[in-house]
Amino acid sequence: MLKARLDIDVIEAGCDEAGRGPLAGPVVAAAVILPADFEDEYLNDSKKMTDKRRRMLRERIMKEALAWGVASVSPVVIDRINILNASYLAMSQAVARLSIRPHELLIDGNRYKSHEDIPFRCIVKGDGKVGSIAAASVLAKTFRDDYMTRLAERYPAYGWEHNSGYPTRDHLKAIAEHGLTPHHRRSYSLCSPMIPGLDLEW
Repeated sequence: MLKARLDIDVIEAGCDEAGRGPLAGPVVAAAVILPADFEDEYLNDSKKMTDKRRRMLRERIMKEALAWGVASVSPVVIDRINILNASYLAMSQAVARLSIRPHELLIDGNRYKSHEDIPFRCIVKGDGKVGSIAAASVLAKTFRDDYMTRLAERYPAYGWEHNSGYPTRDHLKAIAEHGLTPHHRRSYSLCSPMIPGLDLEW
C-alpha cells in the first residue's frame, strides 16, 4: 500500500500528467495534496488500473484530498513549445489551482522545469511509489479520457472514445482517410504532411 506522503510533517503535492504520447488532444496534469493518513489498497499508477477502478478512486480522491487541481494545455501550445514543456506548464497550472499552498512538489519523472517558487523533487515512476503522485495520475488520466470521449462525439471517425488519441492503427488509418482535425498535434511526425502516404501494413 502506498504511503500518502514521503514526509508526514510536510505538505506535499503529488503531480503527474497524462497525454504525452497521443497524436491528438491536450496534455492534462493534476496536483493532489492528500491527508497524511490517507490509505487505499488499490491506489497505484493509474495505467495499472481498470477504468472502473480509476473512476471509483477519483471520487474518493476528490472528496477526501486536502486540495486538488487539474489543468490542461492545448495542442496549439504543445506544437509551439513542445510536449515536454507543455507537460511542465500543465503541472504548474494544476499546482496554481490548489486551494492550499504546498511546501514541496513531488513530480513523477526524472526532471521538471518549475514555474512556481516551490521546492520540488523528481521521483522516477513516482506514481507507483507515492500516494499523492498516484492520486494525481488518476485525476489526470480520467479527466483527459473524459475530455477525449466528449471530443469523439464531434469527430467520430477517429475512435478517440477508445484510443484517447494515441497512434493506434485505426487512428492512423482515420488520419490517412480524413486528414487532421484542429485537435491534432501537427508537430508530431505521424501528423506530418506525409501521413496520406503512410504504409499501414504493419
